[in-house]
Amino acid sequence: MSAPAHLPAPRTTAPDTRLHWWTLALPALAFGLLLLLLAGSGQAHAATDEGSALVQVTHQLLRAVG
Repeated sequence: MSAPAHLPAPRTTAPDTRLHWWTLALPALAFGLLLLLLAGSGQAHAATDEGSALVQVTHQLLRAVG
């Protein structure tokens, strides 16, 4: 014998389908920031003789250990 099926009651009101402001603003902001990063990357220059502080510390540690 099977159990009786309980069906949900039909809706009498329409669901709220409005979008929040951030559902459109955040993707648009992210797209704009990525576009600015891509547009500004043509002016990027490689580092010359000086390495970053992290690279210098790493070299010193490797020399001390090895």
